[in-house]
Amino acid sequence: MIPPGETIGILGGGQLGRMLAKAAAQLGYRVHVYAPEADSVAAEVCAQFTCAHWDDAKALSAFAADCAVVTYEFENVPIGPLKALGKTLLHPNARALEVAQDRLNEKEFVEALGGRTAPYMAIDTREDLDAALVRLGSPGILKTRREGYDGKGQWRIAFDHEADGIALPDQALIYEGLVTFDAEFSVILARGEDGTTVFWDSAENVHDGGILARSTVPAAAAVREQVGEARALAQKVVDALDYVGVAAFEFFATDAGPIFNEMAPRVHNSGHWTIEGAVTSQFENHIRAICGLPLGDTRLAAAKVEMRNVIGDAAEDWAAVLADPANHLHLYGKAAARPGRKMGHVTRLTF
Repeated sequence: MIPPGETIGILGGGQLGRMLAKAAAQLGYRVHVYAPEADSVAAEVCAQFTCAHWDDAKALSAFAADCAVVTYEFENVPIGPLKALGKTLLHPNARALEVAQDRLNEKEFVEALGGRTAPYMAIDTREDLDAALVRLGSPGILKTRREGYDGKGQWRIAFDHEADGIALPDQALIYEGLVTFDAEFSVILARGEDGTTVFWDSAENVHDGGILARSTVPAAAAVREQVGEARALAQKVVDALDYVGVAAFEFFATDAGPIFNEMAPRVHNSGHWTIEGAVTSQFENHIRAICGLPLGDTRLAAAKVEMRNVIGDAAEDWAAVLADPANHLHLYGKAAARPGRKMGHVTRLTF
């Protein structure tokens, strides 16, 4: 067990790191954030901040020396430089990053454990894309294998000839056939060092332009009927990875059962509702897990919980939002709003 008073290192300086740092402070831990960007919203609420590039081995080593355990708030941390962490604990481990960072590796890993995914093909050339359109047909989605998120690095292809106008980027891609689904949902769990695993209620998710707009629990019946099977797959994945911490798995609810979409080896946007909506939040349980503490109760704290993202520069009357006692406002402190950027979220509890 890592006792309170020790320092937790967080790789990445965004809003997930910010909320992790606040949860860690509540449990008595210091937090040291490492990020390449100087305008870190996580750094605003932590004890120490190192602003340095990922390949700065000296800075990363000094950062690790200050920490009892290191975690990360996003999955695109380069794996190679992590050798500079030395013997400092890294939770979740680098293997989880290796799997989640590449969409092709991720799908193959999940399929090997018995999971079902959307039909897909690896794309390295224009000829590969042409072959995929013949084999899988359209509509479909062409994605970068690495680093795409919130709709970035994705091209929807409604019909075969629409692909002709896409200038393929100079990186590995994957083409996925579209899945007909009734709803989208996520399975979020926390797994401790001893293998103990707890799950939160699965939220039904609605996306707008590839960005999560709203998460609601309890989910509709079409989702609830498939949560058990989805959880079983998620458990297989984290057990196979010897995973420690919170992980999120996105699924489509279909007539054929749950179809795996992607995983995130970290706390997740669709779990933000747990801050007020569950007995123990995803952020607190992540800190508990990586520090070897008992995991907290994940039961709902209200009859219904709805989280909506505040995206871009849409003006809102925050006083009116806060005047309703059912609402809980979280603004991330980002200085510049731009289209598609997550600026905060509002969670609403119904008792």
